[in-house]
Amino acid sequence: MQRPRIIVNFAITVDGKVSTSALTPARFTSSNDKHRLLEIRSLGDALLVGRNTVQIDNMSMGLPDEDLRTARVQRGQTEYPLRVVVSNSGNLSTDLNIFNHRFSPIVIYSTTSMPEAVKAALQTRATLHLADADRLSLPEVLSDLYRTHRVHTLVCEGGPSLAKGLAEIDAIDELFLTIAPLLFGGAGAPGILGNLGKFLPSSRIYRLNSMNVESTECYLHYVADRP
Repeated sequence: MQRPRIIVNFAITVDGKVSTSALTPARFTSSNDKHRLLEIRSLGDALLVGRNTVQIDNMSMGLPDEDLRTARVQRGQTEYPLRVVVSNSGNLSTDLNIFNHRFSPIVIYSTTSMPEAVKAALQTRATLHLADADRLSLPEVLSDLYRTHRVHTLVCEGGPSLAKGLAEIDAIDELFLTIAPLLFGGAGAPGILGNLGKFLPSSRIYRLNSMNVESTECYLHYVADRP
């Protein structure tokens, strides 16, 4: 399968949680980490998130740092990454922040389960790819991004269900983690791959590429260790 190189970026607590059991927005890290997030985001030809993430965080999926946008243009990329949302149900609120900004195209992968009212409202705001199935096939989504939208580097910012789907098909090539000095606890508080459940088909092995400590946070960068 031809697919983009995939970078996954998460902030986690010391006990490995990416959110609370109430699924509160991921805003528990420092301003340094928020800028690091933008630096990582700027690497991608496209930014990928799941429906819950874009709704809970009410993201615009933008790149407000002008220097990072200038660097992208100098590298031959578009000023802003393509914005990509995946959702099996397609039940997206049309009032989300992402739809209030036109700085880059929006591509939505969903299924024919998308409500007709949502479909009608989004047809003029995004490119819709609707699969005639109950669930999306991530390999097909990744292949289409590569072939149709010419995405060679894809940055994923969650959520955990999407990250788990990528891990299941061994499609996470790089992993950036910020460890924040907090404990969330809670059986219902998700980790990188969501709540406790089925194991992956096999272990995914990564090699530590770099580790930096700034103030109270630790920044880790891993790369996939494949044959």
